[in-house]
Amino acid sequence: QRPLVQSGGGAVQAGGSLRLSCAASPYTVSYNCLAWFRQAPGKEREGVAAIFPRGVNTYYTDSAKGRFTISQDNANKTLFLQMDSLEPEDTALYYCAASYVSCSWKISDYIYWGQGTQVAVSS
Repeated sequence: QRPLVQSGGGAVQAGGSLRLSCAASPYTVSYNCLAWFRQAPGKEREGVAAIFPRGVNTYYTDSAKGRFTISQDNANKTLFLQMDSLEPEDTALYYCAASYVSCSWKISDYIYWGQGTQVAVSS
């Protein structure tokens, strides 16, 4: 079974909302950090939001603060990214990722990655 399996995403107009999901195996709390990254065409992969699954700490990059919310379900099986007030600049392939070390934006800290899901925001 793949450690991380994503769902959600799609196309939306600017100002709209989308929710991404990431099913974690065996549980979200099996990892020290779960995060969402994104990669736009021609750009490097960048962090968006991260969460310490066994506590309450969440982290956001400037582009996500105030618009995106990272969370997990009470069963500790699924990671979510709620994206509101979407902008065309948010268009990218979004990935969930899992790490056994403290949350960071270093791609090399994450050992498991979801398959990626496309988000397209039109103006």
